[in-house]
Amino acid sequence: MRIDVKKCAAILKEQNHILILTHAHPDGDTLGCGFGLCRALLKMGKKAKVINADEIPKKYHYLYEDMPVCEFNEEYIVAVDVATENLLGGIADVYSGRINLCIDHHGTNTEFAENLLLEKTAAACEIVYKVICELGVEIDKKTADCLYTGLSTDTGCFRYASATAETYYIAARLMEFGADNGYINRVMFETKTKTYVRLERLALESMNLYCNDEVAVITVTQKMYEESGSNEQETEALAPLTRQIEGVEIGITIREKPDGTCKASFRTFEKVNAAELAKCFNGGGHPQAAACRFDCSVEEAKKQLVEKCGEILR
Repeated sequence: MRIDVKKCAAILKEQNHILILTHAHPDGDTLGCGFGLCRALLKMGKKAKVINADEIPKKYHYLYEDMPVCEFNEEYIVAVDVATENLLGGIADVYSGRINLCIDHHGTNTEFAENLLLEKTAAACEIVYKVICELGVEIDKKTADCLYTGLSTDTGCFRYASATAETYYIAARLMEFGADNGYINRVMFETKTKTYVRLERLALESMNLYCNDEVAVITVTQKMYEESGSNEQETEALAPLTRQIEGVEIGITIREKPDGTCKASFRTFEKVNAAELAKCFNGGGHPQAAACRFDCSVEEAKKQLVEKCGEILR
């Protein structure tokens, strides 16, 4: 059932033991939502915690490093920034069919939760901000840092067309609450580990252009992780690189998983709807940023994607 912010807050007020699920291969928006909401619930005297199927990249440690670890029976389960249950990754089998509430901003949401708060905002953290305000919880600096992280990362440091006047307004309010925008933007967009730099070099060397140079494809293999000393947690910054090439309408980054399957991330401009492309392969996302999974090799996935892109661009 679809609900609004007011109803969402009313439901959360009634619950005392709340588990918050974030999507696999976590980014700043899902983590910002999760830990921002968790902090608000803890301030209300409730027991709450955030879990993820994957290891959280070190650069996000400031979101939760000071938080207490709560142990309790999971009475109410909330998913944040999760469009489909399979995006939960390794914990999907455990929680599939059990999610009570989903707070999301993806137009491709499959409405898997008992209750769905869905708004097509630039970042899901915008919605969580409204929920926290409706809960009547005062937003402190740490919570503001969490929510600002989601806004900044999902808008490419406010460079994407998805950022609205309300996005900027909420960001300004979070800065008034103490969000360290300078530090967050520097860590998210300007700081690179040495292992990531080596991986980026290998990834760019793998890039090929297709479909009259309108499609750029980067492939990241397990061998490249070994050579660079990097890992999948550091690949978040690779996807936008494909969209920076003049004339490219569809940028694709394909990452090989340890089991030989892979995940593809899409970045597009207004000419192509990335979510519709992802939907062709049972994925989803936003009009200019989306993703899907493949139960096949990187090369086979690339072949299928280039063929589909050719059809779209005709």
